[in-house]
Amino acid sequence: MNFASDNTAGIAPGIMDAIVRANQGFALGYGNDALTRSVESRIGEVFECDAAVFLVPTGTTANALSLAQVTPPWGGVLCHAQAHIMTSECGAPEFFGGGLKLIGLSGEDCKLTPDTVERAIARYSGHVPHQVNAAALSITQATEAGTTYRVEEIAALSDVAHAHGLAVHMDGARFGNALARMNVTAAEATWKAGVDVLSFGATKGGAMAAEAVVVFDRKRAAHMAERRKRSGHLFSKHRFLAAQFEGYLNDGYWLALARHANAMADRLSEGLRSCGVSIVWPVEANIVFALLPQTLDAKLKSAGAAYYVRPNTQAGDDVKIGPDQMLVRLVTSFATVDAEVDRFVALVRAG
Repeated sequence: MNFASDNTAGIAPGIMDAIVRANQGFALGYGNDALTRSVESRIGEVFECDAAVFLVPTGTTANALSLAQVTPPWGGVLCHAQAHIMTSECGAPEFFGGGLKLIGLSGEDCKLTPDTVERAIARYSGHVPHQVNAAALSITQATEAGTTYRVEEIAALSDVAHAHGLAVHMDGARFGNALARMNVTAAEATWKAGVDVLSFGATKGGAMAAEAVVVFDRKRAAHMAERRKRSGHLFSKHRFLAAQFEGYLNDGYWLALARHANAMADRLSEGLRSCGVSIVWPVEANIVFALLPQTLDAKLKSAGAAYYVRPNTQAGDDVKIGPDQMLVRLVTSFATVDAEVDRFVALVRAG
């Protein structure tokens, strides 16, 4: 019963098979191999765009290099206060961005609104050269709360950002899970809605270690190759990054994996609701936030359940949490099965 993170799952079989295939013979290094070129082109096809694509091993790398590419060192990046770049990347965006500033904003369900962004831009504009000025907007898809931005929401945020000259970045560590929920294409959910650069995640979706920086306008990608190399994230045996994406994208495999993870989250949330457990945020990807009795925590853990307890304050002031309750995060993956969900729910029901 491992619901700690989708990072705790292994490698999806189709991706492992692709890695094994890539392990045959010799290939040029540093991304000059045929497989890398093919995968870069394939990602462009997925997004229906002649995008500039740069494969990297981690989501932190993808986010940090993306933001450094579109934000000057004296610029500010607007994001949600609970965004991964804000809370879980140890200052990597600021480091690789040469000192850029992350500016955390509030928003229900871990989502930003156009009004909030508009006000933040007004606050962080002008007063040159003394103040950091807003230069980019970063949104997370799916969010840290497991919610998703709909296409119209992305477009509205992008319109505000672009009207003031800000670039729009999307942290898509769980982009597949979000897209699997929406009846739209990858293009409609990104550049057609105004996203300028995407951190396209595969690791949480079932890869071993593979992410991609996707720059939809090639003019914005100038010297990104040098930025990646200078950061130490250009693999010599680059074909093994490419192989993971080859397996991930083959015949829609990535969306099939995401749909399964989402379905397991649905099964989990519905089961918990049937036990009278409060679900904090809408379950729109593969993450469930729930309020569990504190007395149940030890029992679940002793039975082998793994999950993270979050500070109650993370739920926000509008969520009522009893003195005997705790906020827990439960994450499903491509490897989650019905039996472990049902066993967890049965333990909760038994109290």
